[in-house]
Amino acid sequence: MDSSWLMYKSSQESGTISTFRNPFLRRPWLADSGLAAVAGSSSLKGIIAGGITGGIEICITYPTEYVKTQLQLDGKSGAGKQYSGIWDCVTKTVKNHGTLGLYRGLSILVYGSIPKSAVRFGSFETMKELLVDENGKLTTQASFLAGLCAGASEAIFAVTPMETIKVKFINDQRSANPRYKGFLHGVRMIIKEYGFRGVYQGLTPTILKQGSNQAIRFCTMETLNDWYRGGDKNVDVPKVIVGIFGACAGALSVFGNTPIDVVKTRMQGLEASKYKNSVDCMIQIWKNEGPTAFYKGTVPRLSRVCLDVALTFVIYKSFMDFFNRVWT
Repeated sequence: MDSSWLMYKSSQESGTISTFRNPFLRRPWLADSGLAAVAGSSSLKGIIAGGITGGIEICITYPTEYVKTQLQLDGKSGAGKQYSGIWDCVTKTVKNHGTLGLYRGLSILVYGSIPKSAVRFGSFETMKELLVDENGKLTTQASFLAGLCAGASEAIFAVTPMETIKVKFINDQRSANPRYKGFLHGVRMIIKEYGFRGVYQGLTPTILKQGSNQAIRFCTMETLNDWYRGGDKNVDVPKVIVGIFGACAGALSVFGNTPIDVVKTRMQGLEASKYKNSVDCMIQIWKNEGPTAFYKGTVPRLSRVCLDVALTFVIYKSFMDFFNRVWT
């Protein structure tokens, strides 16, 4: 007869039912820090909400990004200069390529924006959980550090390779005989010609740019949200207010790192080989084009970033609010 049946019968006869004990070793990491924990954490919600947000946002704001990049890649005054300003860039692009010309290269940014935003918000939510104080509040210094880590993470894992590919695509489209026939074909040619190291050109300025960007933006957003709530984290911030705060955060980040953005764009362009490194690029721009060259594209970038950051935080909050209602 089965021994388990005898044990069960014996316990019934004695008037007690023994407590079942799992014969296997307990594995707390599966419940406390593994998939079971991650599935309900804000980190995973941040990754998913961030990815969706990135895809929606870039489709709305891409034309200003296109114009900004064109102006930054445009040489100094002379035979090689194509555009006299923002409006000239827009009109010439529409005249030569139609309205959809302002969306050339969009697919590359969609492919890059989704993982970029997912990594950014996922990293921030993770760092936020680690840096909150005993009262569950995030200090100004902690929010700055969390944003810095989020920006550095997206620079390494998403922004640098995708931005390099994007800039080379836009540069290629400006040439008389474009070589890239599509996204996958272009990526293959870029890797074949420049290697994986070439795809990571401009990594240092990209880390500086994204790190400073997100540090300023997240710190500003957390500070303004906390001010609006009056210190009570349970107070909901209306989406209109979130949008206003986001625009403010975006504007502050623009003035601090536009020079870094210019250097990054040059280092990721098709003519990056003429610079030894990011420092050499900065020196050559200063010597050959003057200090004002570091602020090329500031106006279109300012309008794009304010709209971009405002939309990003509003969309992200909408999805996080939804996830918090249905996903506990």
